[in-house]
Amino acid sequence: MKLIDIGVNLTHPSFNRDREEVIEAAACAGVSPLIITGTGEKASSEALRFAAEYSEKKPGALYATAGVHPHEARFCGERTIETLRELALSYRALAIGECGLDYNRNFSPQDVQRKWFEKQIELAAELSLPLFLHERDASEDFTAILKNCGARVQAKVVHCFTGAGAELEKYLDLGCYIGLTGWICDERRGGHLESLVKKIPPGRIMIETDAPFILPRNLPEKVRARRNEPKYLPHIAGTIARCLGRDPEDFAAETSATTRRFFGIQL
Repeated sequence: MKLIDIGVNLTHPSFNRDREEVIEAAACAGVSPLIITGTGEKASSEALRFAAEYSEKKPGALYATAGVHPHEARFCGERTIETLRELALSYRALAIGECGLDYNRNFSPQDVQRKWFEKQIELAAELSLPLFLHERDASEDFTAILKNCGARVQAKVVHCFTGAGAELEKYLDLGCYIGLTGWICDERRGGHLESLVKKIPPGRIMIETDAPFILPRNLPEKVRARRNEPKYLPHIAGTIARCLGRDPEDFAAETSATTRRFFGIQL
């Protein structure tokens, strides 16, 4: 089984001691390349720089995105978009993001979140790059902004989708792809996704771990992990395939092909 993890927080401090070992373990499990998520100006710079340096040793093993997470929107300033533009062009970022809206915790004021979400959509349109999107408890505003501003961006993926059927329908109608994580492996919180995935058209699903977060709850008991890693992506893919009544290998091939087309990753 060959898979691509579209969302790994590889610059997270929990990976500081063994980052390269994590990448190698993933590759041994058939998960390569990995796409590192950019969540702020500094984090995007670190992600893109590390991806470029590592790929000098192992070409095509790592990629990254450039963006500002809504939690970080309060730190944006007059040079933020220029910084993201420079990073995206210099390091060939695969997408703009993680960007969007998060009203669950409101670490940044909602009006500030909306402002910088719109600016990042404009940047993605300018650079002809996909959008790597985040939405939590903000579906109405998120959808409205995508309708108004996002039409010029052809490729959009709602990363780490955990929402309800009505939200899924809106995002599919907007032409979004859907990123699924180990949330579907948790019957307590993600059980509703088991039926919803059947409503996603073929070729519109991509998968991710969001490591080190969202450790799949249904991992075998012999796996005593405390953090999520890209090497667990085959387990997530297998869970989704079972929900769809699909052969895991066929599903893996389909979602990997979808991911390569979406991000323009060459074989």
